Amino acid sequence: MVSANLLITFIAALIVVYAIPGPDMALILQTSIARGTRKGLTAAVGLGVSRATHVTLSACGVAALLKTAPWLYEIVRYGGAAYLAYIAIQIFRSPMFAVKPESGTAPPAGEGSALRQTFLKGLLTNLLNPKALLFCSVLLPQFVRPSAGPVFFQVAELGVVLVMVGAIFDALYAVGAARISTVLRKYPLAQTLQRWTFSAALIGFALRLSLD
Repeated sequence: MVSANLLITFIAALIVVYAIPGPDMALILQTSIARGTRKGLTAAVGLGVSRATHVTLSACGVAALLKTAPWLYEIVRYGGAAYLAYIAIQIFRSPMFAVKPESGTAPPAGEGSALRQTFLKGLLTNLLNPKALLFCSVLLPQFVRPSAGPVFFQVAELGVVLVMVGAIFDALYAVGAARISTVLRKYPLAQTLQRWTFSAALIGFALRLSLD
């Protein structure tokens, strides 16, 4: 089992990551604004399935890595902390986030077919993004402690939390799409402060985890 302190830190890190404007947020906002909240929630389901897939692949990889080369696991752990710091720098340097509704209307199709297409769009947007798998692969090992029990079950526990927190944020974005997109476009200074704050938070997490 993952310790309570590590679990709280993990959830805090996820909140920072999911609150950062990126491809997944843009997809949900665009879908909800252009096609309605139901379609936005459907895209969120696709994203959730994709994240669960990435977590499963990461769990298998981390368990195998620790079993065959514990010393390499430590290298991955420190490398992961460095990657978190790299993400923080990229966030700090990222351009302003803009949301533009999809042009045109949805092609004529049955409701079931349209929902399937939206689900697949959400699934493939995240599933085919190598950065998403890389993020899971380097984030999860930071919170795993071999002395706390079987590594696979620790990663599975963290993975469930990752998917659940992501689902909560995705649902909030889908329901509040119009208001969120308006705020993001209207207040560029707020975006700047957001990037600085989240960058500093991620660097803090990277330092804490590399020294733990």
